[in-house]
Amino acid sequence: MGAPTTPATTGTPARATPGVPPADRALTRPHRRFVAAAAALVALAAVGAGSLLDLRTPTPKPADAPAAEFSAARAYEDVQVIAARSHVAGSPANDQVRAHIEQQLRGLGLETEVQDTVAPEAGQLSGAAGGATLARVRNVVARLPGTDSTGRVFLVAHYDSVQTGPGGNDDAAGTSAILEVARALSTGPRPRNDIVFVLTDAEEACLCGAAAFASSHPLTADGGVVLNLEARGSTGPVIMFETSRNNAKLVDVFGRSAPHPVGTSFAVEIYRALPNDTDFTAFLDQKFVGLNSAYIDGGAIYHTPLDTPAAMDRGSLQQHGDNALGLAREFGRTDLTDLRSGHDATYFPVPGGLVRYPGWLTLPLALLAVAAVAALGWLTRRRGRASTGRLAAGFGLALVPIVAGPVAAQLLWLAITTIRPGYAELLDPYRPIWYRLAVLALAAAILFAWYALTRRRIGPAALAVGGLAWLALLGVLLAVAVPGGAYLTTLPALAGALGGLVALRTRQTGPWPVVAVTAAAAVGVIILLPTVVLLFPALGMAMGGVAALVAVLLGLTALPVVDLLHPQAGGQRGLRALRARRLGVLPAAAAAVAAVVLAGVGLGVDRFDAAHPAPTHLMYALDAGTGQARWLSHETDPQAWTDGYVDGLTDVGDDFPGLGDGELRSGPAQSANLPAPKLDVLGDTSAGGERTLRLRLTPQRAARLATLHVDTSTATVLRAEVAGRSVPVEPREGKWGFGLVFHAPPTEGIEVALTLRPTGGPVALRAMDASDGLDALPGFRPRPPAVGVVGSHSSEMLAVARTYPI
Repeated sequence: MGAPTTPATTGTPARATPGVPPADRALTRPHRRFVAAAAALVALAAVGAGSLLDLRTPTPKPADAPAAEFSAARAYEDVQVIAARSHVAGSPANDQVRAHIEQQLRGLGLETEVQDTVAPEAGQLSGAAGGATLARVRNVVARLPGTDSTGRVFLVAHYDSVQTGPGGNDDAAGTSAILEVARALSTGPRPRNDIVFVLTDAEEACLCGAAAFASSHPLTADGGVVLNLEARGSTGPVIMFETSRNNAKLVDVFGRSAPHPVGTSFAVEIYRALPNDTDFTAFLDQKFVGLNSAYIDGGAIYHTPLDTPAAMDRGSLQQHGDNALGLAREFGRTDLTDLRSGHDATYFPVPGGLVRYPGWLTLPLALLAVAAVAALGWLTRRRGRASTGRLAAGFGLALVPIVAGPVAAQLLWLAITTIRPGYAELLDPYRPIWYRLAVLALAAAILFAWYALTRRRIGPAALAVGGLAWLALLGVLLAVAVPGGAYLTTLPALAGALGGLVALRTRQTGPWPVVAVTAAAAVGVIILLPTVVLLFPALGMAMGGVAALVAVLLGLTALPVVDLLHPQAGGQRGLRALRARRLGVLPAAAAAVAAVVLAGVGLGVDRFDAAHPAPTHLMYALDAGTGQARWLSHETDPQAWTDGYVDGLTDVGDDFPGLGDGELRSGPAQSANLPAPKLDVLGDTSAGGERTLRLRLTPQRAARLATLHVDTSTATVLRAEVAGRSVPVEPREGKWGFGLVFHAPPTEGIEVALTLRPTGGPVALRAMDASDGLDALPGFRPRPPAVGVVGSHSSEMLAVARTYPI
């Protein structure tokens, strides 16, 4: 392509050459366009590959690894014991897992105890749909005393599983990792600070084990640093996704001491805004500081029978253990008296480590990016690459792919779930890679098509400046609303603006303009490409539009490089111009075809079968007073197997308040000969218009939970105690205005004291208990091999309820 009318090196403003179409007014004008495009794409591909390779999990270490190191092979031996079968809180299987954990910790010579209590003592962390939530918990606690302790470091994981699966990953991974870390630490020099290993109970039920430990155990009196280990899938990098507030010092330790530090301040911001909880929540409520980590890919097996030891990626286990051991050693020798820094850090992974900088720089950097883009726009106009009107048009039109990309991704997933509705019950498909690639190809198709349609009329330079302007503007908005995520657009915008300024200020016929814009695009690749990859498993394909949005933003940072893919247009006329325009749409057409093909391959490859069953939800509810029974399902569009049990919608809140409010699919069922929980009156006194009932609620079968509700049309609940502990009285809507849920009820029953203000006549109480397993019920037809169980806390539940007038 030709040089500017007035060379940039003279400093004299350049003027647009009459007759030269806008397509020739780019930030770079290399003579050898194909060579420049190839070199730029190879460079960006190498940078992208390096960024993605850095997210790989480490190679698992064998059982004969040095004693001071973490070995996934040694830890996996514990995984196989812990996750041999489902082990919900209170079950005999959970007792066996707890005994194994105790044996392992005592065998290391650690001070080990079992905290056996009812929890939480005061307040509720999340509460259940059926009312105030409590549980009998038995936490295993071991301590490695420090030599000159300045505080305590707590390594935490839960050892219970859900009722629908053995918990091979969730959370045998965290539990086994802590056992192996305890072994490694106990074989070397003692740390300066106390290290406390906490294996909690009843996390899946209500986080009650962590609540009991954090709020009442003597070791927690002075707070400390918590490292919580979780899993929400079966593979992928371990992500540090949550921190306590004012985390700058904690993040600095993480970046320096974790051998494989993967984490972003954006993830922390998002997780804080979501209604999700782990055991870490209980410690945050008690003013601890710390870090929460998990691997999250492979979410299709989460909380299902497929979450077995065999499903575990041992590389993920190795990363979990490596990071936990490195952090335990660093916090073990650090002065723990002041780990709050007064501000959060901004941080994200790059090849070889973790970039981090103070959060107070977020807004200044965002404003600097705006100023840099404004300077680029001014120089672009001064150099004659775009007029003010074209710059404004470029800014306005850049919004099109920003909106269209996510919308198209969501529509694509809607079409896929219409073809395969079973996906609606999964966190992610079993083999999601094809669908993820389809979303990226679709985002690329939209970006390329938009660029090809607008490039000739608006001009490459105006479109590039417009895209960077949106990134800079989003950076300011994020800096105000979600500071930890502002780096996602601020830094690429700043780099893109600086690269553009260098390109316009250097000799256009040399290689340096292409080098400048390629280097700027590389910054976007380093920051945004890992974000896209991590967003897919974090949010699932149902929110694939978010990943598509980030992919589009990545494309906008690289528009000057994208422009190199288009043929030179300056001075062309007639058939040559038409041929050039046709060649310009080839990238968009190729990406669109790829999106369709990849989605089709996904549908062909990821079929439901015996190894990857279609998830279904079913439970059974019996009213022991009337003898009426029903099948229930929360599937909105029941699959064929479920459809054989349920039909229309029914509100079960009046009959089974322990199942929560809301409508479920329901169908008639044969009545089983099952006893309702027994409700005995231990005491009944009245004084001053108040009536106090002391009751014992005793399940008559092996129950996972028991519930008790009061009909508030017969009495108003003033105060309530369970096992001698006060519980909050928070009225609920509907007939049963007060309720409580007790997980892992002891065989001797639960003592409940209710202080009531009667409305006259007997007080109506509704008692319910729930166990797991439908196989022995009359009328139940076993699932075919390709039909599975959805990962829900109510899947396979068998509930029996009865009303007691007292």
